[in-house]
Order: sequence, then C-alpha cells, then structure tokens
Amino acid sequence: MDVNESNIEKWKIRRLIKSLNAAKGNGTSMISLIIPAKDQVAKANKMLVEEFGTASNIKSTTNRQSVLTAITSTRERLKLYNKTPPNGLVIFCGTVISEEGKGEKKVTIDFEPFKPINTSLYLCDNRFHTEDLEALLEEDEKYGFIVMDGSGSLFGTVQGNAREVLHKFGVDLPKKHGRGGQSAMRFARLRMEKRHNYVRKVAELSTQHFITNDKPNISGLVLAGSADFKNELQKSEMFDQRLTPKILKVVDVSYGGENGFNQAILLAEDALKNVKFVQEKKLVGKFFEEVAQDTGKYIFGVEDTLKALEMGAIDTLVVYENLDVERVTLKNNSSGEEIIKHLSSEKMEDDSELRDENGVELEIREKQTLTDWLVEHYKDYGASLEFITNKSQEGFQFFKGFGGIGG
Repeated sequence: MDVNESNIEKWKIRRLIKSLNAAKGNGTSMISLIIPAKDQVAKANKMLVEEFGTASNIKSTTNRQSVLTAITSTRERLKLYNKTPPNGLVIFCGTVISEEGKGEKKVTIDFEPFKPINTSLYLCDNRFHTEDLEALLEEDEKYGFIVMDGSGSLFGTVQGNAREVLHKFGVDLPKKHGRGGQSAMRFARLRMEKRHNYVRKVAELSTQHFITNDKPNISGLVLAGSADFKNELQKSEMFDQRLTPKILKVVDVSYGGENGFNQAILLAEDALKNVKFVQEKKLVGKFFEEVAQDTGKYIFGVEDTLKALEMGAIDTLVVYENLDVERVTLKNNSSGEEIIKHLSSEKMEDDSELRDENGVELEIREKQTLTDWLVEHYKDYGASLEFITNKSQEGFQFFKGFGGIGG
C-alpha cells in the first residue's frame, strides 16, 4: 500500500472513530471486540459463548435482552471469518439510540484495520471503545536507523512505539599505530582498505534493508554513531542515492549497538515528529506556488474543482479532511430530472436551496458527504487524493482562503 492509499485508509478510520464516538446506547449493550493478528477466531468465539452464559444472569430484563442480542450478532459476524485476517479484526456491535433520540437502531461494523493491531479487547459498555483504533492512527510512519561505529553496525526501524532491529554485525578494524618501520605505509594502507570495505558493506546492507521494489520503504532515515563513520557513509559514493534525500538527521551517540539505537531514537525525536507536517507544508506550498506564479495549473473551490476533475484535468486533488460539504442528489418529481448540488450544512437548512428556479420543492434522493464521494471515485478520473489538516499554517490558509478543496 503506497503512502497515498494509506492516508486515505487513515482518513476512513478517523471518520469511523468520529461516528462511533458519537453513538450512545442504553445499558451495557454495546460490544467492542478486537482480535489481534496472531489470535484465533475460535478463541474469541469461545469467550463470547462464556460471556453469553454470564450475561444470562443480568437482573434487568431489557438490559439482559439487549446484551444477549449484541453477543449473538457479534458471534454471527465472526462466523464470516474462518481465520483472523493478517492485520487482525475489529468488530463493533450494539443497539444505538438514533440521533433524534427517537427509537433505536442496530449497528454492526466489522473490518480489518489497514495495519497490524496488537491489542486484544472485549468490552460491553454504553459506548464503543475506539482508543486502540486511535492509537493505530497516531504514528504509522516508518523510520530507518543506521547505528555505525568502529566496532560494528546496527540496522533498525521505528514505527509508532514499536522498534525493530533488522540486522547487526560486528567488525574488527585495525587501530592506528606508529610502529612498523618501513612497513608503516603498508599498514596504513591496509587499515584504510579495511575501513573502505566496512563502509561499502554498510552501504550495501542499507540498500538491502531500506529499499524494496526500487523505492525506499521508510519515511525517513537517521544516521547515528560515535566516530566519523556515519559522515563517511553519508558522503560515500557507494551509499544508495535513493536514500540520500530520506536522511532526516545525523546524530552523535556515545554507544554502538542497541544502546546506541535507543539513544539515537531519543535524539532524533523532534526530526521524526515533523515529517508528516513537512509533507503537508510541501504539498500546499506547491499549490500556493502555482497560484503565485499564476501558471493556470491550479484550481480551487468546490464547483470548479469538480468540473476539472470530471474533465480529467486534475493530477493531485487536495482536500481538507473535515470538509463540511454534502453531495445531494435532488429529483424534480414533475419533470423527473435529477440535479446534483454541493451544499454546506448551513445551506442544507436553507429551504430555497432545495427548490428549483420555479420554486417547486425537490425531493432528496441521496445524500453523501463530498469527501466520501471523492474517496470512492477519485481513481475513476486518474487523480491522486491528498488529505490535509488545518494544523500547519499553510493547511489553515488553504482551508480558510481556498475553501478547503483544490487541485
């Protein structure tokens, strides 16, 4: 999954979390179930059977009934999976009080998250528990580390709060010494040759670990070490040129190996935090540059952007993630024609927007947020879709000044 797709998956989960957090239920009839990748479905099923037995003893009739119904629905949903998907399985099930407060509706959601989830959870409560899903979103960028000094090297990755050592090896390099008489030059040459071979080995291994399918598999790279080796590696011609732009920071650590890895993570923390932020600034900066130079290669505003999208003229579609626009399909019952309008929530309340020019009231056939529609259809028009937040100055400016959608 490339970066673009994973950003869209993250946006979908964010939206799901928002709707799940808004849902409230009566009693404790809302089940949140998370099965990690390495667990078995049968184990979860067995636990639900036991819970069913326990729930049969609940005193309150209505509460007992709704809990038993929720457990049964969850078990029915589990039957669709004969084994846990590679990234784990998340199920939310329960009876939710509808938004207007009238009546209740049953909700069952099951999906495989976009990256492996390691926590197992089973809770019956009056709300859905989405904390573990939020943790999935927090940090999904993967960063590479190379810790290199005179005694050996270590290759590792950090993703969120999980760190992994990919490979480490030791090396025995000759020290500098002033002995040897007439052979001193030869010793010095052998020493330089061994250092050169060591740098070459590290450069080859970095390509092996951090490049897949001809492109880097990490968002950033940190070089660490106690001596000058890390700088030699960075300047070396043997170091893969595809990795050079990914170098975020070069840090000095006082140890090698795993201790050095831990220290490097702490020292590089500020550089890692800013990567997503920098990507967003770059993307919106490129848009502003086109506007400033008046190249005519930019477009903004809902209607103009969608027209350009339908013509296939948009290469990158930039959308503010909480865009407040609904795509509404209206039908004129007398003439039978359908009209599509894009309305903000304010305009949705304005009655005149839901009438045609003759004042005839139009029937709402379909209503969907514009961001949902774009996620489903952007590929049909050959565009790529990027979501931005309003947390960076550029992002905020784009949202306020350009209506939060452009290309």
